[in-house]
Amino acid sequence: MNYLPPSVERVIPALRRAGRISFWTQVVLGVVAGLIFIFCIPIASSNSSAPAEINPGRGPGIFFALTGLVCLSISIYWASRYTQLSRVLGGNSEDRPSKAETLKTIELGVIVNLVGMLFNLLAAETITGVLLAKALRSEGVAFSPAAINQLIQPLDIFVVLGNTHTLFAHFVALTFSLWLLRWVTRSTTT
Repeated sequence: MNYLPPSVERVIPALRRAGRISFWTQVVLGVVAGLIFIFCIPIASSNSSAPAEINPGRGPGIFFALTGLVCLSISIYWASRYTQLSRVLGGNSEDRPSKAETLKTIELGVIVNLVGMLFNLLAAETITGVLLAKALRSEGVAFSPAAINQLIQPLDIFVVLGNTHTLFAHFVALTFSLWLLRWVTRSTTT
């Protein structure tokens, strides 16, 4: 039986618990956001009848939102690494990572989520700017089939919702990573 220092014994359950909660929360929110984008993007792209049409499902906003979703998939993998790290810490003492290696793993998780949040915030700025432009252009639009795309549609709100789900998933993961960073730092100093 391996001897575990008390500081490592305190860190293992925290890593396991935070890794699992963060992983599953991100998976649920990421799948919902992914399904929203899979549903919305083809429809938003096909509704375009004029090249100058304003549509939040096209352009830089959707690019940033999808890039944030890609960062979320990396973050989901990183949350699973926390659970794996808890197993390694409880295992053989020769394979056990040092405090610095553990902190570096958690810090990389923080960086991934900050980058993902940056992309989703850029997407939110772009998408809401497009929706504002549509709202301003819609005052005085004659209701006709050709002018309907100038109005804010439910599909536009779905794009915002998908981006918000991804942003919230990054926030949850960032919160758990920062909590783990604090926990590991405090547990190993006492």
